[in-house]
Amino acid sequence: MTAKQLKIDFVSDVSCPWCAIGLKSLEQALGNLAGQVQAELHFQPFELNPQMVPGGEEINEHLQRKYGASLDQLQATRQAIRERGAALGFKFSVEARDRIYNSFDAHRLLHWAGLQGGSFQRDLKLALLGAYFTDGLNPGDHETLVARAASVGLDAATAHEVLISGQYTAEVRERQAFYNSQGIHSVPSVIINDRHLIQGGQPPEVFQQALLQIAAQG
Repeated sequence: MTAKQLKIDFVSDVSCPWCAIGLKSLEQALGNLAGQVQAELHFQPFELNPQMVPGGEEINEHLQRKYGASLDQLQATRQAIRERGAALGFKFSVEARDRIYNSFDAHRLLHWAGLQGGSFQRDLKLALLGAYFTDGLNPGDHETLVARAASVGLDAATAHEVLISGQYTAEVRERQAFYNSQGIHSVPSVIINDRHLIQGGQPPEVFQQALLQIAAQG
């Protein structure tokens, strides 16, 4: 039996915890469907906070202002996120995330990584999610971005040049505007074959069922 080829666009931000959960769930589902479904995975940019200042903001203040959540509600949500992440093999560190940052340069670097082919873009995406959620690093900091790019086998000097030159700004803005025009206002948003939308950090079994259904449609 030949595996059904699917194109998957994963629209997300590196500062979105549910995006980390959604990606790990999707990858687990794809692993369970090996031999039946094969994915061509592309990571597309989305900024949860496009107006965020470079130095970021204290996270509790930011989330309370943005969502009107109490500290108790935020703690309960974080605990649920940590448990979901642990079940999927992704560590959300309790101590790591005390600020939220601008992520635009991370998206530029991810765009460049996608042009290099292979698994570079996927590997860098996971490395950047880990930098923020596990290690508490600023995903907009150029030194962090270059180091994480090098850690997945990308050329550090070229990554640095991409960042300081402003390369791929127009391309990332265009992709952001496109998905916004398509009604994508929350992430993760998983778009399969340019037609089917799955939103949120769904469990692996939800992704698995949807992938099988879409693959069966031919």
